[in-house]
Amino acid sequence: MAAPIKSPGHVAAPGLGGVGDSALRPDGTLKVTGEFAYASDLWIDGMLWGATLRSPHPRARITSVDIGPALAVPGVRAVLTHRDVPGRGTFGIDGADDQPVLAVDQVRHQGEPVALVAADHPETARRAAALIGIGWEVLEPVTDPRAVVADPEGLKVQGLGGIARHQPIRVGDVAAARAAAAVVVAGEYEVGIQDQAFLGPESGLAIPAEDGGVDLYVSTQWIHNDLKQIAPCLGLTAGQVHMTLAGVGGAFGGREDLSMQIHAGMLALHTGRPVKMSYNRQESFFGHVHRHPAHLRYEYGATAEGRLLFADVEIVLDGGAYTSSTLNVTGNAASLGVGPYEIPNIRVDAYGVYTNNPPCGAMRGFGAVQACFAYESMMDRLGAACGLGPVEIRRRNAVKQGSRLATGQIIEAPAPLADMLTRLEAMPMPPERDSSDLRGLPGGVAQTTHGEGVVRGVGYGVGIKNICFSEGFDDLATARVRLEVIGGEPTALVHTAAAEVGQGLVTIQAQIARTELGVRRVVIAPADDAVGDAGSSSASRQSYMSGGAVKTACEAVRAELIALAERRAGPAGRVPGDLTVAGGRVVSRSAGVLGTIAEILGTEVIEATREFHHRPTTALDPVTGQGRSHTQLALCVHRAVVDVDVELGLVKVVELAAVQDVGKILNRLSLEGQIHGGSAQGLGLALMEEIVVSGGLVRNPSFTDYLIPTILDMPPMRLDILENPDPEAPYGLRGAGEPPTLSSTPAIVAAVRAATGRPLTRVPVRPEHLVTT
Repeated sequence: MAAPIKSPGHVAAPGLGGVGDSALRPDGTLKVTGEFAYASDLWIDGMLWGATLRSPHPRARITSVDIGPALAVPGVRAVLTHRDVPGRGTFGIDGADDQPVLAVDQVRHQGEPVALVAADHPETARRAAALIGIGWEVLEPVTDPRAVVADPEGLKVQGLGGIARHQPIRVGDVAAARAAAAVVVAGEYEVGIQDQAFLGPESGLAIPAEDGGVDLYVSTQWIHNDLKQIAPCLGLTAGQVHMTLAGVGGAFGGREDLSMQIHAGMLALHTGRPVKMSYNRQESFFGHVHRHPAHLRYEYGATAEGRLLFADVEIVLDGGAYTSSTLNVTGNAASLGVGPYEIPNIRVDAYGVYTNNPPCGAMRGFGAVQACFAYESMMDRLGAACGLGPVEIRRRNAVKQGSRLATGQIIEAPAPLADMLTRLEAMPMPPERDSSDLRGLPGGVAQTTHGEGVVRGVGYGVGIKNICFSEGFDDLATARVRLEVIGGEPTALVHTAAAEVGQGLVTIQAQIARTELGVRRVVIAPADDAVGDAGSSSASRQSYMSGGAVKTACEAVRAELIALAERRAGPAGRVPGDLTVAGGRVVSRSAGVLGTIAEILGTEVIEATREFHHRPTTALDPVTGQGRSHTQLALCVHRAVVDVDVELGLVKVVELAAVQDVGKILNRLSLEGQIHGGSAQGLGLALMEEIVVSGGLVRNPSFTDYLIPTILDMPPMRLDILENPDPEAPYGLRGAGEPPTLSSTPAIVAAVRAATGRPLTRVPVRPEHLVTT
């Protein structure tokens, strides 16, 4: 066990905007007023506009390509196909490199890029792209992921085979436990395709550089991983591609994969002019990955008292045509497939497969979200079979510090799940329904009801999510911190490549610098590749990783500042060796103020660059699934209260209550926003969000038909935020952005089940699933 967290002696003064304060976001006002510059606002004189021709078919061979009609359009400056890719023809995250830059001889999903156009005007580019003549031999698409598991060779859609990853988990003897169980329950569940539905569609600007390279200004989640994929495809060295983060309008995993980056770079290098590409909303649905849909089969056995004895689980995840994050999503689904419960005998088989359905990859809580809906539905089913309530069945089987997960990993940090459930259960319930106020009823002011046919239900959900990267990935983050006097005031410049995607990272970095250096003024440099890798803004890892890097770099700067103060004091002015910094001063705990930071620095500049690594993890054993695969684990529990019109199938979420352990609150205002936002995305998956696919074709690529929660759908929330520090993490913090997305979905569905008595084994729940017949 690691040493306990020690409180730093250099804590920023209250109100300085340090760790623990609710410092306001510097970009907040600009975003609210519409003045913030997103990637789609980029502009440079003389730029061209790029457009992409995409496949209308989920599976087809390309028999001919005629670019002549497009080239003949006035204002068109380039039309490119796969033959014009200057370097490697494929790319992919996680080293798969199986996704073509542009389709070569066939397409494997609807919307796959086939050709590019650059023109003087965006509409000219789009019209010209539509004129490119493609000869197609349409093939029967592979769309059933369970059929692929049964026949991976006969139904493979690409050269890597039918199954991207099969990850088993084996613990104990499931057959013997089944024979001994007093209660056995089983269920099959399905999760639809959820979209990240971020605010800003994919956009960016590529500018040819004097050295023959290209400068890219793009919205992304991982600058350096983009760079590793882009440079080889453009036939350039990494040093010839300079990446700068443009304004990001949300991400949620959908910007981990490349979209327009290579395409814009190709067009810029080919034409010798800047090229901007900006997707519209419909194209965005085809231009990024989505959440993996899943089919899940579960069987649980328990004693008559409700103690779990075994879990027998199969999880099938549909990754679409290319690998993307499917390997990691499958690993997550397997390792967290039975949730935060003590189960002595476990058999899990998790599969990530290739199909001709829409491509899927990272989305908030990946792999864990799909499993959570199933295992929480099973806990409700088991509780009912044992005559126990939804809280008690969970409390009896809850993990705690020292418990062993399905993978054999020991939970070393605090994990007070039983207490969290008790606290949640004790929260006040919302007031009874007021049928005189239509705004609070299902259907709202549409006056579909005045309370008749409306039934209230209450449900609970628990989720456990891994934080940071897992399975032996040597995750790191880099920070450069510079301290100098500017305009008479000590100023810290913090430079990382960490992508601010709306989660408030720039605020947290500044808070850490104020705390560690005792200064008020902190400048956050634009994120780019001129500083070392910061990893991805995903896995709830940036406060932990880049926050840890900034903290470590600041500590190095502080140590040099103190050494400078000691040198300035000289032999005659000996000072005690107990110096620290606070409130813009260098202070001796025993001898008082030595001087202000500005006085001690003078014209000196102190700079330090540091890497931060989390504790090592290991890959899951490919046969048993055992291994210490996760860096950190986080818990959240939800209670949902809903009103359901059982005659019309309408649902109103009346209230969500949540208890979450975050280790250490760095910024309560931002933290509460993360919990609210994660809960909203869970609500969306529970009741409305789904990309509807038929025969591999997307039927609703717009926000007219793909519904997301609005402020009218999101209920009031009660929050109880706990601080049980993780001794391995900076400040004891625990990543907080993803866990609420897990537990809110099953809690809402459980509440709807309680109101209607329907089994509801699929999300999102639709009106036709609820109407009494």
